[in-house]
Amino acid sequence: MSVNIQNDWQELLEPVFEEPPYQQLRAFLKQEYGSDKIFPPMDYIFEAFKRTPFHNVKAVILGQDPYHGEGQAHGLSFSVQEGTRIPPSLQNIFKELKEDVQVNSPKSGDLTKWADEGVLLLNTVLTVKEGQAHSHRGKGWERITDEAIRLLGEREEPIVFILWGKPAQSKSRLISEDKHLIIASPHPSPLAAHRGFFGSRPFSKTNDFLQQHGIKPIDWSLD
Repeated sequence: MSVNIQNDWQELLEPVFEEPPYQQLRAFLKQEYGSDKIFPPMDYIFEAFKRTPFHNVKAVILGQDPYHGEGQAHGLSFSVQEGTRIPPSLQNIFKELKEDVQVNSPKSGDLTKWADEGVLLLNTVLTVKEGQAHSHRGKGWERITDEAIRLLGEREEPIVFILWGKPAQSKSRLISEDKHLIIASPHPSPLAAHRGFFGSRPFSKTNDFLQQHGIKPIDWSLD
């Protein structure tokens, strides 16, 4: 359970990792991983931070908690491993992607390429028990993800924050809208997508904003 991010996030988040709440979370996770099926696999808990260093972040896609089915979650929000069936939320993301920036739905639901492009694919809670959505909510993850968003929200270089669903939107208080762009909409899950996720055009809005600030836009294509 030791945190080994191996880039600038490690030092930035170190103070939070040393606080008692994280120590309690660690003890809780040790017990959970020892007795139950927890996702993502332990080595992938901090994958979002490992894949997209702080200084590389151009945009953040913030979700709720990881997928809770076998072989799905691998530490990047909304992403599933190669060869895994594409979950309904991600199918809806791909529909909006096609509608918004004419990118055809890829065969794989692995979004690692976006992470490498500078999109921090983060959830508000980083672990979950098999088959039990929100089962690790309120256990201490929120303190860490709050701090990550606060640090990004204070950064000088402009960032786009794409907040999908209520838990993600609750973090907008940590972001200065003077410098950054917030795109908030309902979660892309089948239950909520028709209430304003479809038609929210997050991909084109992100690139328009980045280009206005002289930042290279994100290549959203995946295949």
